[in-house]
Amino acid sequence: MSAHILDNPALASLTGPHAHFAERRGRVLRYPVDVSPWLALPDEPDADDWADLAALAGPGAEVPLPGFRGEVPEGWEITFQVEGVQLVDDGLAAAPDPEAVRLGPADVPEMLDLVARTQPGPFERRTIELGTYLGIRRDGALIAMAGERLHPPGWTEISAVCTDPAHRGEGLATRLILAVADGIRARGETPFLHTGAGNTGAIRLYESLGFRLRRRTAFLAARTPERPGALVP
Repeated sequence: MSAHILDNPALASLTGPHAHFAERRGRVLRYPVDVSPWLALPDEPDADDWADLAALAGPGAEVPLPGFRGEVPEGWEITFQVEGVQLVDDGLAAAPDPEAVRLGPADVPEMLDLVARTQPGPFERRTIELGTYLGIRRDGALIAMAGERLHPPGWTEISAVCTDPAHRGEGLATRLILAVADGIRARGETPFLHTGAGNTGAIRLYESLGFRLRRRTAFLAARTPERPGALVP
């Protein structure tokens, strides 16, 4: 059992409010790959869990292991690793924004295009199903957005915060973060978010808005063994 629900937020989401998304094998859960790359291992995965993850993902597949600090089994290859931070609401001045509009399925092509140009992190074709996404348009074009991703009980993660490069410096990201946070607070929940530990400019912005650092974490990915069944006991 995690010391805090946010220590394993994907597990708390996929066994809680997002349980209807969960694809499961044994104790391993994940979102459908066109919804989110996040998956959830038990807090202390054993050999059976790694075998279940390999079977769920398939041979030679790259899988994210957010928050995992242990050693991957023999036959697995670490493909990506970066330090991250988790920040939580500690006095946000959350408020609706008069220019923000709720985005829906018809907006997904534009959202995917904005994500491709700004690289805020993973955003897939069905990520919009995870929660509320708000955007700001100028002359009909989507120029900024932010929304909700992981949903542990009592908490909601703010994610996909991005602004068209031509409109950076206008405070649009701040306005959308506070607007998304307002919707989260209205449900009686608490906003939180993740970012890279090296993203110092974003961290300063988040802290100035009223987020505080809760914990350091890790973002990594690994490739499953190429030989099917290599880890099956």
